[in-house]
Amino acid sequence: MSILETIRFVVGAAFMIAGVLFFIVEIFGVFHLDYVLSRMHAAAMGDTLGISMCLIGLIIFSGLNFTSLKMAFIIVFLWCASPVSSHLIARLEVTTNEKLSENCEVEENEPV
Repeated sequence: MSILETIRFVVGAAFMIAGVLFFIVEIFGVFHLDYVLSRMHAAAMGDTLGISMCLIGLIIFSGLNFTSLKMAFIIVFLWCASPVSSHLIARLEVTTNEKLSENCEVEENEPV
């Protein structure tokens, strides 16, 4: 095993371990936070960062090829789709929860 392969392995493994650590923090947030919006935020951020880090590690392991390009496109798609879906779920919670002011500070907006 050459020195470049060793460096590539260490960097790829570091990204994979960082991704797993983000997943562990996400699991802690989902199960220990009290309010649904806090849990949803922890899950959305943990998924986006954890999957991205793991995929970057896999790209480094794979090298430069067509599979790496597909994994990079998956990262771009997740970075675009995950915040949008999280925002829609949070907005649904805000509009349907009648007891929102018990858990959050709510500003009353005048209808336009």
